[in-house]
Amino acid sequence: MHRGPLRAGEWVRLTDTKGRRHNFELVPGKRFFSNRGHLEHDDLIGREEGFTLASSAGGEYLVFRPLLSEFVVSMPRGAAVVYPKDAAQIVALADIFPGARVVEAGVGSGALTCSLLRAVGPFGRVTSYERREEFAEVAQRNVHQFFGAPEGSSHPAWQLRLGDLAEALPASGERCDRIILDMLAPWECLDAAADALVPGGIVCAYVATTTQLSRFVETVRAHGGFTEPQPWESLVRDWHVEGLAVRPGHKMIGHTAFLVTARRMAPGERPPRKTRRPAPGAYGPDYSGPRPPDVPVEEPASD
Repeated sequence: MHRGPLRAGEWVRLTDTKGRRHNFELVPGKRFFSNRGHLEHDDLIGREEGFTLASSAGGEYLVFRPLLSEFVVSMPRGAAVVYPKDAAQIVALADIFPGARVVEAGVGSGALTCSLLRAVGPFGRVTSYERREEFAEVAQRNVHQFFGAPEGSSHPAWQLRLGDLAEALPASGERCDRIILDMLAPWECLDAAADALVPGGIVCAYVATTTQLSRFVETVRAHGGFTEPQPWESLVRDWHVEGLAVRPGHKMIGHTAFLVTARRMAPGERPPRKTRRPAPGAYGPDYSGPRPPDVPVEEPASD
């Protein structure tokens, strides 16, 4: 639990008067050094967060525990992190609930894993599959660092497995409520996800490019065991507010990735056919991807 006086072994976030931020672990007897002098870790340990402290050279620092959204953008990285705006969308729109059984692949640097573990609570389960051992090691350190897992232990709701979800998940016989696919080719895992998801469960893909987006959406449609996939992206813009000077900020978190969700149908059931016809040329002769059922191949236009 991240509350009460600051304790040795916890991470803190210092912010100076120019907005520069520093994250570090509290260790008795150590010092934090910056261009504005140093601070004694012992002067922070035992105090309630939310105070200011002056360094040896007179620099002022605001001291808080890092929020999860602050921690993940500054954590050590093996793979790129899932940004807080996307993690929040996944937790909300993939409906990650307390007690849920969630499978994710791959684990990356552990940013999304932290959000999933918080959402499922102590009675849920998050199983993470990662192909690359070096990424798994970075993610493990980050998750343990954020939750403060004692040396040699792990978060009680988390299992990290090395391997390819497409092969390892069917072999495990695991059943789950939600599957999150953060990988280059999530369509390769769709059959395994369909077999593992309970009826009404949700698959959610996190992809970076429009070609990946198209391939995954069309693979879900062609599979037939899911509802119509819903693709979207979110953009976040801050605002400058100072008296009468109210305007959009100069910084914006634009495109990071596309998200797609679909729900698992009951065994043997298929969703109703779409009554709206595809746009002309959508599945024309130049299209080579998965084709939804009952969509004929369009003939090339005659001269």
